Amino acid sequence: MHDIVLSASRRTDIPAFHMPWFMRAIARGEFEVANPVTRAVRRVPATCPPVQVVVFWSKDFGPFIAGGYGPRLERMGYRLFFQFTVNSAILALEPNVPKLEDRLEQLRRLCAAHGPEAVNWRFDPICLFRDGRGPIRDNLKDLPRIAAAAAASGIRRCTVSFMDLYAKVTRRTARQPGVAFAAPTRAQQVEILLGIEALLGARGIALFTCCEDEAVAALPAHSSVASGACIPSRRLRELYGGRLSLKRDRSQRVRAGCGCRVSVDIGSYDRHPCGHGCLYCYAGA
Repeated sequence: MHDIVLSASRRTDIPAFHMPWFMRAIARGEFEVANPVTRAVRRVPATCPPVQVVVFWSKDFGPFIAGGYGPRLERMGYRLFFQFTVNSAILALEPNVPKLEDRLEQLRRLCAAHGPEAVNWRFDPICLFRDGRGPIRDNLKDLPRIAAAAAASGIRRCTVSFMDLYAKVTRRTARQPGVAFAAPTRAQQVEILLGIEALLGARGIALFTCCEDEAVAALPAHSSVASGACIPSRRLRELYGGRLSLKRDRSQRVRAGCGCRVSVDIGSYDRHPCGHGCLYCYAGA
């Protein structure tokens, strides 16, 4: 029997908003997880074992750190891995995330407490947009500052993706006059990725993509940018041991380049609402 990786969560921000719920399920010994399409409920073990690793996804680890949840879970035998999205501070896109300096301090504290090898920095998504009557621009303005802070914290990997213009995103922007997204051309994607690769490479940070195989394939041969895996079970095995499955997660966007291995996502779009209010979010209404 393989050990379980819990994903907490692709569907919402559990570290920022729902850690009390998470800990109640840990105490109870199981999560009740509703399928987002069929609404069928399954029960997922929450005990260690069979849970070997919990992968936390967040844009705000402040409540997680303040609540001391990491050390508590580690004392209980859980291994932790962190996907921390730190994007530029642009209120029109991310109105309710903490100030950038606060998020960079959180990044430093996570790396100090759990080791930088257990923290993956995400700049996600990269997007082109117009705010008001100005020209189309990207959201990379704070990337040098974030990269410098990440490198100083020991971060050696960064994952990026380009925004997908889902129908719900289009409907949401229609309700917010003055902001409009633009889809980058393949040439623009290549230019952006090469620029980020050079910036990060100078700081010892390797660049990986999430679900961007076509953009990676268009890069010149000298580029080291590679498709990544946000549930990186091979890497988690190297960090923590265990018997994690290396089977590809076929429920994810494999055709687009998702390299994730099997995990169980225990979040819910509706039961665990996210309060960040990001304009480009695929999860919100």
